[in-house]
Amino acid sequence: MTAHAAAVTAARARTGGPKDDGPKILEHVMGWILVVVVAMLVTQLGLV
Repeated sequence: MTAHAAAVTAARARTGGPKDDGPKILEHVMGWILVVVVAMLVTQLGLV
C-alpha cells in the first residue's frame, strides 16, 4: 500500500458499523416500543 492510499483510507468518513454504538438504553427502549406496537396491531386485527 502506498502512502497516498493509506492517507485516503484514513481520511474516509465512517458510515457506521460495530465501533459506532449509540446509547444502548435508547435502542433497547425503541425495540420494546416496536414489540408493543406490533402486539397492539395484531390484537386489534384479531389475528391471535
